[in-house]
Amino acid sequence: MSLSPRIVFLLTAFACASLLGYGYYLQFVEGLEPCPMCILQRICYFAIAIVSLAGAVHGPKLRPVYVYASLTVLSAAVGAAIAGRQVWLQHLPPDLVPECGPGLAFMLEVYPLAEVIQKAFIGTGECAEVAWTFLGFSIAEWSLVCFCSIFVAYVTFMWLRASDN
Repeated sequence: MSLSPRIVFLLTAFACASLLGYGYYLQFVEGLEPCPMCILQRICYFAIAIVSLAGAVHGPKLRPVYVYASLTVLSAAVGAAIAGRQVWLQHLPPDLVPECGPGLAFMLEVYPLAEVIQKAFIGTGECAEVAWTFLGFSIAEWSLVCFCSIFVAYVTFMWLRASDN
């Protein structure tokens, strides 16, 4: 028994919306301010949610399924790369952690967008801070797990659909 693409896309959109909702809960209720890398990861979750929602609404049958799934895989790969970089920063010895830089809002006002994105991808000392854990894993580590899970699920989904045709 295989899941229809519409259900897969809808479940993915719901999962990403839930992750984003929890991130906003941590920010606005618990007072955890997101670092630039966290914000980039949120953008990736948002992209996955939008693409998945579009796929669920469209309910494609053949080739368009691969377009939606490929865009989801691409967004998950970018998100995993960002989360992986943040996990790496979090595990650096304290003397090797980069200095804290300005906040994202300030950078957007002062620097060109390309430079802001570059600085956000590199990360700063605030990206290496671990302010929250669940079962011993930081937000960045959980995010890496989620992005990798989405990536693997969609690659498997596309492979299974290709083998059915």
